[in-house]
Amino acid sequence: MRNNILKLTLLSLTLLIGQTSFAQITERPRPAEWDQLVNGARFIDRFLPMQGKVLSADTWGTATTVPRYIDNGIEDRIWSYWGGNIKKGDDGKYHLFVCGWLENSPKGHMEWGNSYVFNAVSDNLTGPFIPRNIIGKGHNPEVFQLKDGRYVLYVINRRYIADNINGPWQQDKFDFNPRDRRIIEGLSNLSFAPREDGSFVMVCRGGGIWISRDGLSEYQQITDKRVYPDVDGRFEDPVIWKDHVQYHMIVNDWLGRIAFYLRSKDGIQWVVDPGEAYSPGIAIHPDGRTEDWFKYERIKMYQDEYGRAIQANFAVIDTLKHEDKPYDNHSSKNIGIPLNPGVLLTVLDTKSITAGTRTIRVRIQAEDGFNPQTDIDLNSLRFGASEEVNYGRGCTVLKTENDGNDLIVTFDGKGNGITREEFAPKLIGQYNNGQMLYGYARLPYVNYIEPVLSARAPSFHPADNTCVIEVENFGQVASGQASLKVECIRNGKKVVVASGKIPALQAYEKTELSLSSKTFKAAEEELLVTIYSGKKILSTFTPYLKENN
Repeated sequence: MRNNILKLTLLSLTLLIGQTSFAQITERPRPAEWDQLVNGARFIDRFLPMQGKVLSADTWGTATTVPRYIDNGIEDRIWSYWGGNIKKGDDGKYHLFVCGWLENSPKGHMEWGNSYVFNAVSDNLTGPFIPRNIIGKGHNPEVFQLKDGRYVLYVINRRYIADNINGPWQQDKFDFNPRDRRIIEGLSNLSFAPREDGSFVMVCRGGGIWISRDGLSEYQQITDKRVYPDVDGRFEDPVIWKDHVQYHMIVNDWLGRIAFYLRSKDGIQWVVDPGEAYSPGIAIHPDGRTEDWFKYERIKMYQDEYGRAIQANFAVIDTLKHEDKPYDNHSSKNIGIPLNPGVLLTVLDTKSITAGTRTIRVRIQAEDGFNPQTDIDLNSLRFGASEEVNYGRGCTVLKTENDGNDLIVTFDGKGNGITREEFAPKLIGQYNNGQMLYGYARLPYVNYIEPVLSARAPSFHPADNTCVIEVENFGQVASGQASLKVECIRNGKKVVVASGKIPALQAYEKTELSLSSKTFKAAEEELLVTIYSGKKILSTFTPYLKENN
């Protein structure tokens, strides 16, 4: 249902310049339902005014980007910067791993393929960042930290590894195993998020989901279709992160200059929330002045101790990429924009919430600078499923009580919209100063760490009418017994080719099933492999068989 509101009928391509080969934008109409969203429904509503101390027009850029905070992010007249994310080191400094190329390069912006990666350092999260050293060649960097404390710096087609955030860095390569699945749009622009046991989930540019047991060992593809919104977008720049409640993802439709926001319980199955995640025009100063950058790309998140995103960093450019020439007044840089992190919530009810639930009790936790007992406009609060509160519906407040510095709110359960599939109900409202308030909560009765059973393509042995198929548990906990069905599409109908039971598997354990099978014409028929727990479908995929291509 959530995806249905995102099915767009796209307009034809609208070029801003005459040469079709240079086309970099088109106009994307928004669904009519988005006009009904309340403040706090869209991810874009979380952006706060930019921070900086040095407002200057003495720099490069079109008239729409000056004056600007030249101490926000990183910029100079020597390098064109792009991409990158921030980690705080043990030295107390903020380290921005950003790529760049010489502004006077003959190809201009198109020199990006020869980027270098910098470790740029600042005393402040917003900057200014000063390059400390060049790590090596690479583009579209993202740095993450392993469970053992080591740092991994991803760039397209390679990685660097270091024991210390200041290096030294050793160049290496990732290993990828598509596991009989088509790799969606290649392996570039990767983004990574840690799971609870130190394993990692990764999303590639095309929207495929991959898992590595420790972040360095082989990444194995779990999905065979992109997890992005069901729209005709030109997607790139996915970023994935995990907080104390759920996984988050933002992906950019670069041609339409609109980004989409997704959420997940496990990092594998995703739902799409309505509204823009970001779009041009979000770089606003406290006085309302706007740094009107032509494009915002390569979004990355800086997270607090709860995993909440508190700053978004972007690569921005002031014009069309092909119009950025050497020795001109155009270039690119990295900027940081603060985000509203949301409030910390705990659902206190232990029984499953249904349409018949009469009341719902929620704790709103106090934090430094936030007193929930005095700072909230209680009449503005709405709680429930996102598809309810995002449109101004949901549960209203019945009563409150203080508990230490926290506030416990009892909501009328009517209209909560929470179903069995819900994993993170949402709160939307206002602070007493009129600014937007929001937060997500876990449900006490939901299992957030579950088995992830995933099959390979079956191999058929006509001599004894059997097929052999490998199944692995990529979850962090053991699985129970499950069942598997192999079907082929024959004359437009599904025909069962083989079926059988999958034994219980420990985390990351695999098994090989040998099943009695019917005849399958590999060159003519498409396969479908489905894993069940009872009647519940756990996973399904269509093997990518070379015989069919």
